Amino acid sequence: MKKYENTGSKDTRSGFGAGMTELGQKNENVVALCADLIGSLKFDDFKKNHPERFFQIGIAEANMIGIAAGLTIGGKIPFTGTFANFSTGRVYDQIRQSVAYSDKNVKICASHAGLTLGEDGATHQILEDIGLMKMLPGMTVINTCDYNQTKAATLALADHHGPAYLRFGRPVVPNFTPADEPFVIGKAIMLNEGTDVTIIATGHLVWEALIAAEELEKQGVSAEVINIHTIKPLDEEAILKSVAKTGCVVTAEEHNFLGGLGESVARTLSLNKPAPQEFVATNDTFGESGTPEQLMEKYGLNSKAIIEKSLKVIARK
Repeated sequence: MKKYENTGSKDTRSGFGAGMTELGQKNENVVALCADLIGSLKFDDFKKNHPERFFQIGIAEANMIGIAAGLTIGGKIPFTGTFANFSTGRVYDQIRQSVAYSDKNVKICASHAGLTLGEDGATHQILEDIGLMKMLPGMTVINTCDYNQTKAATLALADHHGPAYLRFGRPVVPNFTPADEPFVIGKAIMLNEGTDVTIIATGHLVWEALIAAEELEKQGVSAEVINIHTIKPLDEEAILKSVAKTGCVVTAEEHNFLGGLGESVARTLSLNKPAPQEFVATNDTFGESGTPEQLMEKYGLNSKAIIEKSLKVIARK
């Protein structure tokens, strides 16, 4: 299999910050709005260099979304930033009515998503945000895997017209995608070709999928690994082509198995070419406090779980 090198672990939120810094220099229509979390969202450089285009809204997330929607009317491209739980669950009504229904060009950027938020616990570890956002008509949903991809996605969203949700995280994770790799919204990335099982992963689980594929290879199992960074629109063609070859699939995500990537893949298969599928995701549960590593292990969101599900789904063929 192709080897992917960890060029240095970084947090994905810093990739977002780097993207915003570059956008601030390149596009004068880009504006940033933050709900009292400048440091956490890595908005520091943007605020310092472009204070006239940075708006500190305070702990008023609903107001932030409304202001962002209004700014688009004047041709601005607003990027809002707060924790994923507050970016979606707390302001779902405002997103639905003022952004999605009105087709406003707002980029909803969400850090600290999923279990890897860690010690902050269940109240902050949103595991249903992808489902909430992908059900909104016209909403693009992106979940990036590392620093480089998060930066590239941030830049790509400035050129994409329409409401979008960008999900990333707090923990330091391997940075392995090429810095110069183009980010094409809605286009899956083939990371490793295989013949026995398709592993479709998103976000922090992409690196775990690569580790799983390497271990499976030692066991004589050829795993195809696909990075789905865009949950919506979904690259159905890439999924169907791969599963037609392998005959089975494992989906892996740091999200509830209800409403996430796995369900989108299952729908695609059921409508086109049904095949055995196993899910690596949380099982309709809230999280809890703990280190990211402890939580990923307890809830089965790692390479070990992907290997187990891969062997299980192969046996179902």
